Amino acid sequence: MSSVLRIALQKNGRLSEDSYQLFKECGIRFDYGTGKLKSVSSNFPAEFLFLRDDDIPGYVEDGVADLGIVGENVAVETGRPVTTIHKLGFSKCRLSIAVPRGVDWTGIQHLDGKNIATSYPNLLGKYLAEQGVRAEIHEISGSVEIAPSIGLAEAVCDIVSSGSTLLSNGLKEVETIFRSEAILIARPQLDADKQSLVDKLLFRIKSVQAAKNNKYIVLNAPNHALDEITALLPGMKSPTVTPLATEGWSSVHSVLNENEFWENIEAIRAAGAEGILVIPIEKMIY
Repeated sequence: MSSVLRIALQKNGRLSEDSYQLFKECGIRFDYGTGKLKSVSSNFPAEFLFLRDDDIPGYVEDGVADLGIVGENVAVETGRPVTTIHKLGFSKCRLSIAVPRGVDWTGIQHLDGKNIATSYPNLLGKYLAEQGVRAEIHEISGSVEIAPSIGLAEAVCDIVSSGSTLLSNGLKEVETIFRSEAILIARPQLDADKQSLVDKLLFRIKSVQAAKNNKYIVLNAPNHALDEITALLPGMKSPTVTPLATEGWSSVHSVLNENEFWENIEAIRAAGAEGILVIPIEKMIY
């Protein structure tokens, strides 16, 4: 196959390290470092372009790149006609409104007639319109948090991860208007060869994601409690049960989803399971 996927990645910042780690876990090798503009994979038909995050949707729309990894907030804000083909589950954040800590916040109507500084005028404007709030939006490209202290605006709307930046600038988060994570976007109408490569890439990504969301469980169970214990460990198809040398006991091997882990482990222990081992899974292929 002679086709090569061109994939746009953020060259530095919040998404870059997580994106590189994802491809590494997918077994795709390429050089990555400060100052590089592009890199070719040595073991997968892909070329990587390192760009500013705001530019990635445009490069994908124009066909310069076939795929891109970008924050969902950026994709929606730019409004480019690209296709979201997969949510990646990392670099989660939220777009929130914040006001000075001393303000008595009474709800979104508090902003009626006020000035709001943001780097996301489209997302903010849409939200305010839905809430029936008329406010003046001041678009600025960086250091949004200082706007209230210099008298530019009474509130800000910016990306929040931990909230520490807001606190250090005397602000408090009062309203979340959009939740975001990294997404894989594609240009419309990829040819058959490139779509085949995208399918292969998605297969790897989904296998890595499934592994992160599950744990491999090995435990010893009394035979009289096997039905109760295996019911709590459905696995990928069903648990593996093998007899132990100790009469009346069996070893149970299975897979347990991270979201159900602690609740089910407590129930499994209560049913009589012992010697429970929890092992990370590197890849998980259905």
